[in-house]
Amino acid sequence: MLTELPNREPMVLLPRDPSRWIPPEQQLPEGGQPTPIDGRGARWQQRLLPALDLRGANLCRADLRGTDLSACLMDGVDLRLARYDADTRVPDGIDLPRSGAVGPAAVLNGAFLNGADLRGMDLRHVNFMGAYLSGADLSGALLLGVRFVGADLRFAKLQGAVCDAARFTGAQLQQADFRAADLSNAALEGAESIQGADFTGVSGLEAAQLEVLLNRPPAELDCWNPITRQNTRASLQLLLGP
Repeated sequence: MLTELPNREPMVLLPRDPSRWIPPEQQLPEGGQPTPIDGRGARWQQRLLPALDLRGANLCRADLRGTDLSACLMDGVDLRLARYDADTRVPDGIDLPRSGAVGPAAVLNGAFLNGADLRGMDLRHVNFMGAYLSGADLSGALLLGVRFVGADLRFAKLQGAVCDAARFTGAQLQQADFRAADLSNAALEGAESIQGADFTGVSGLEAAQLEVLLNRPPAELDCWNPITRQNTRASLQLLLGP
């Protein structure tokens, strides 16, 4: 005997008039929109938002840097990989650092950020333990006190990044580009591999650290970096001075 299934409302993916559909990345933070709001990749930075209903909204990858959302309802909002900074304001009860968003003091253990564009971002004290950052662009980023322990930073770009007191223990740094980065107080000696990494023009590395790094296996030190056209040994030796 066949059992009759109850009628269910079909999932609505588009408005009745498709011409009114707005791509998520172009969604504006305005009232009167159907909920939950789909604002994936939207650029809402540097805004003072009214009392919007953002409950259950999808704000993955949205740029919320400098945005004041303190008047909004944000229960159940999806903030994975959204960007925030020290000036972002959210209602009480929203824990930005543990929401999956990217910004100061964020907890991003094991996060998949391969190829991510994080240029110039304030990432102070972020926990990237075991994170996947292969090919990520961290050029000019503020990486003070960041934990890259066990992270995959192969082919990552860190030119001009401030890596003061950053920890790279167990990190994979093959072909990483550290040119002109500030590595003051950084723990690089325990990296899993620096094969092909370029340290040309970095500041802050002590003579004792350079000695340890230059004692790593020749297979790491003599590897050519095809992007920067330099090998690891030569880039480190340049830091020893005349």
